[in-house]
Amino acid sequence: MPGRSVFDRSRTALTCALTLTAAAVVGLWTGIGGSSSAQAAAGVPTPDHVIVVVFENHGYSQVIGSSSAPYINSLKSGGANLSASYAETHPSQPNYFALFSGSTQGITDDSCYTPGFSSKPNLASELIAAGKSWASYNETLPSQGSTTCSSGSYARKHNPWFGFSNVPTSSAYTFQQFPTDYTKLPQVSFVVPNLCSDMHDCSVATGDTWLKNNLGAYATWAKTHNSLLVVTFDEDNRLSGNRIPTVLYGQQVTPGSTSSTTYNHYDLLRTLEDMHGLGHAGNAASAKDITGVWVS
Repeated sequence: MPGRSVFDRSRTALTCALTLTAAAVVGLWTGIGGSSSAQAAAGVPTPDHVIVVVFENHGYSQVIGSSSAPYINSLKSGGANLSASYAETHPSQPNYFALFSGSTQGITDDSCYTPGFSSKPNLASELIAAGKSWASYNETLPSQGSTTCSSGSYARKHNPWFGFSNVPTSSAYTFQQFPTDYTKLPQVSFVVPNLCSDMHDCSVATGDTWLKNNLGAYATWAKTHNSLLVVTFDEDNRLSGNRIPTVLYGQQVTPGSTSSTTYNHYDLLRTLEDMHGLGHAGNAASAKDITGVWVS
């Protein structure tokens, strides 16, 4: 029996050594191929593609339930409605900076800023640092990467990415460059309609039709390709306490769901960051994720 005990102890020691070695190898391969990729936070999905579309200057009740916006309301019915979504301030430009970077970055009006004036963290810089893909698609932008303040119905005040030195200007595309093969979209992109298409200078019906004609096919595709469309507004019409429409639509959104939780642009930014395992820019660090509308 003593000989057998020695044998058993030796075999046990060898087994432990082999187990530890195997665990180390697994850990090494996980470090190389798995954990180097940021993972989504618990409670939010990980879409393959997200498009955020920002419209202008309309309160919640001007759009949600309005006969002038049948397409947006169809997205609401087939997706999720955030019934207590709010902007931060007035006028337009500070809200775009808030949504993109978690801060208004000292911007208080719509005047033309110096391109690249800030190096603060923002959604695009965080995605780029994490090895993920980002782009903006800007209707009526004169050319890819153009930092002009305005051109016809194009307005740079709605394009905050130009304010950051850590976001390549080349990542700002014209809307004509929006891919027809949606698999070629970056993981996160913003689409900014021009001053007519975004309901600023033209009607709700005009913007609603623009959305259907230009992103309706993507919305349909998103339903079966683990992707997401976010439709939101920069601010209200100054008559609704800055309550704005925000609708989510895609495969991981529960159809017909509604959340009455109060959310703002910082919460939306944090949700986009957490979907991709990123850090939190500015006030997104103390914001909350959008929950209760995702397919479990």
